[in-house]
Amino acid sequence: MTVPAEKQGDWHRPFAAGASDPGSARAGFSLSGPATLPKKIAVIGSTGNIGVNCLDVVDHLPGRLKIVGISGHANNALLVEQAQRHRPEWVAVTHPDAAARLDRSLLPPGCELLVGADALTRRVGDRSAAIDLVVSAIVGAAGLESTWAALEAGRDVAVANKETLVMAGPLVMDLARRTGARVLPVDSEHSALFQLLQEPGALHRVERLVLTGSGGPFRGRTVAQLRDVTIAEALTHPTWRMGRKITIDSATLMNKALELIEARWLFDMPVSKLDAIIHPESVVHSFVEFVDGSVVAQASPPDMRLPIQYAMTWPDRVSGPTRRLDWKNLSRWTFEQPDRVAFPALDLGLQVAAAGGTAGAVFNAANEVAVERFLGGQLAFLEISQLVSAVLLAHSHDLRPGLDDLKRIDQWARLEARRWQNK
Repeated sequence: MTVPAEKQGDWHRPFAAGASDPGSARAGFSLSGPATLPKKIAVIGSTGNIGVNCLDVVDHLPGRLKIVGISGHANNALLVEQAQRHRPEWVAVTHPDAAARLDRSLLPPGCELLVGADALTRRVGDRSAAIDLVVSAIVGAAGLESTWAALEAGRDVAVANKETLVMAGPLVMDLARRTGARVLPVDSEHSALFQLLQEPGALHRVERLVLTGSGGPFRGRTVAQLRDVTIAEALTHPTWRMGRKITIDSATLMNKALELIEARWLFDMPVSKLDAIIHPESVVHSFVEFVDGSVVAQASPPDMRLPIQYAMTWPDRVSGPTRRLDWKNLSRWTFEQPDRVAFPALDLGLQVAAAGGTAGAVFNAANEVAVERFLGGQLAFLEISQLVSAVLLAHSHDLRPGLDDLKRIDQWARLEARRWQNK
């Protein structure tokens, strides 16, 4: 892949529609809190790790947050349990076969069952639906359609699905700007940056955004030591408890590469101002270095419920279920530079962020297939990054794709990744 000059553009900032700073408010929101409580939340992907944590936060803030809709792919048992506890207006099952197996009598009275991804997309895109915020927590490229529909309807979206911004960051942020929607980050690193940039005009005074990462289970290993990594080893994360795909991404540092691409579009920040550092304790979640040399950090225990809660209650801060730092027993926090030879995904991600266009969609699709193949025993651990790099090099780069172009290149990249053999 030949990386062109980085595309510049006046893309929508995530803080406030039609405004350059987070101090501006629009209908339904003010700096003193939402105009109407409880805030009505739809959680897309409620049976995954982020979705489960999201509902746990709602459990602890019943007067402030209310679940009006949830969706899952095929985990009917958990979806029904969630529906019985939160009594939403609707439940969506995106896998048609799973929907056919669901016993509708187990849903609460008056709860509507939506079948298929298209039905879910139509509901979150229905301007008449009573939804204040959509939490996009579907893993992978599948989250783009519902996120797009919600933003097109002018709804705020809390994005836990980083692939949406990796694939279509410029298009998504421009859509939000045009419709008056906000894109609120849920990833702990991007939530940290979002919190650190709340001061009016802060984005214009940034020298560098630095995302932290735990380093995964293989921090400190050399290339030679990574050749015989097993699936079980790669799925054992030292800090976070996450789904299988994101855990493998953390082991390869592909997750940090995806987050750098996401930050590039979410904060409209050139790649020259983005970096990453390894922080194994996972307490400091990101740094902002300002032009005067000041560096500000956000720190909290590694608990995803905090960034989830902040996205759902923003601009307020309220007491919730998250863990607190134990100030009496703090000892030391360590930082180190990532090994870019053993973990080439990091620099590959920065190249993709600089290239823009179709590069992000190819990068994401190839990585999703590479992780599937690794977990299926078809690839070695080191071959994950090799596959992604090879598919990127093979694709015809388009600097200004439309949404349909991105969908086509996504499918092409998946086919290429499934055919790839290490030569």
